[in-house]
Amino acid sequence: MAAYGWGDVQLGRIPLRETFDVAEAGGDARTLDLDGQESYPPLTRAQVIARHDGINSLTAGQVIPLTFTDKPERNGYYTIKNSSSTYTEPGDEVVTADWKVSLERVGSDAETDLQSRLTGAVRLNDFSLVGERWHAPPIGHYGYYTGATNPTTMTRTGADGAITVYRGVPSGVSPRWGCLPTNYLTGRVRVTTTGGQEVYGSDVPLAATGWSLTNGLVNVTWVSTGGGSFDIQAYTGGAYHSKVWSPFYSSSGQVGSSWDGATLLRNDPEMCVLRLIESLNPGRYTIDLTLRRGSRIVEGYMQRNTAADELKIRLNSAETNNTALASGGYVTATGNDADGNRFVAGSARTFTGHANGGVVRTSATALDFWIGVAAGGGSAVSGDAATDLRNQYIASMPEAIYGVRR
Repeated sequence: MAAYGWGDVQLGRIPLRETFDVAEAGGDARTLDLDGQESYPPLTRAQVIARHDGINSLTAGQVIPLTFTDKPERNGYYTIKNSSSTYTEPGDEVVTADWKVSLERVGSDAETDLQSRLTGAVRLNDFSLVGERWHAPPIGHYGYYTGATNPTTMTRTGADGAITVYRGVPSGVSPRWGCLPTNYLTGRVRVTTTGGQEVYGSDVPLAATGWSLTNGLVNVTWVSTGGGSFDIQAYTGGAYHSKVWSPFYSSSGQVGSSWDGATLLRNDPEMCVLRLIESLNPGRYTIDLTLRRGSRIVEGYMQRNTAADELKIRLNSAETNNTALASGGYVTATGNDADGNRFVAGSARTFTGHANGGVVRTSATALDFWIGVAAGGGSAVSGDAATDLRNQYIASMPEAIYGVRR
């Protein structure tokens, strides 16, 4: 419940104070207009700014869930028509954001299918791999439909609960599924910035340090250990378990005490892409980190404007029991760690395995990579074994979600 007993409006990712009235209209399309004000106090200044930025980052045509505390009959799926917010800060004591959103109703969950359009091609690779098409809708979805051919399923349990992953999704099919609007955000990918504030859009400021990228199964944060390294945490056995991975833009060159900048290229519940940049004086070095809903791996793409003797990412602390499977496109530990898991890392292109455990490419300007763990180590279930994770990386498809009437 919001402060002072107000109800809540959940507009996609953005929590807002529920206002007394909504303006609706029929005709060619059923529309709904909302307006309200967020303020500090009672919110924090950071919360007001985040909601202001989130409103202004809404994309026309985007399908989002909308739920109300006091008007649940209006719950459903809507497309964004337009949005705006006016930010006011006359002094240090009060901050306000007066917002307006115009929506077009798609329908309630009982009359609406969410369609996931999985587009693109299998990732270009040097190992003649076709990969495995897979997909993970929100926790709590129902009625998953792919036509005459059904995929297989597996369950991965993360910090948000148990999420169903569909394996072997037939090509040329856009899966349809239903979901209560109140369940849509469970298991989502989310980005937080300094102070743990969730970022609601992509066209918003993001701290170069202090950020976190998570889907409940994998959590990625920046750490100062050895420069701008990544703490890549895997959720298994009811807790997150950390491994620090260090990226290098040459055989010895590593990011300094911090990255120079961070940008969100995409920030949707099903997929987030974060770009980091480091100055090379002259030149630049960037890493894109991608996390998908239901995935056990984080995907990466590093590049610099001139060729390096090496591009690499490797474990900061050596785990000696690892093996390089050059023909298979990944490296993995040969024994379980203290948490009962085994690290896994790989690339779609030919590489050399690092002695610590990691991926190295020589005389290159770019390196794609992926990092995760085989949950359960040598006893990983089908779908979580190292080879399965590699196959899922190779055939990971971009996803766009549309609302269609049943």
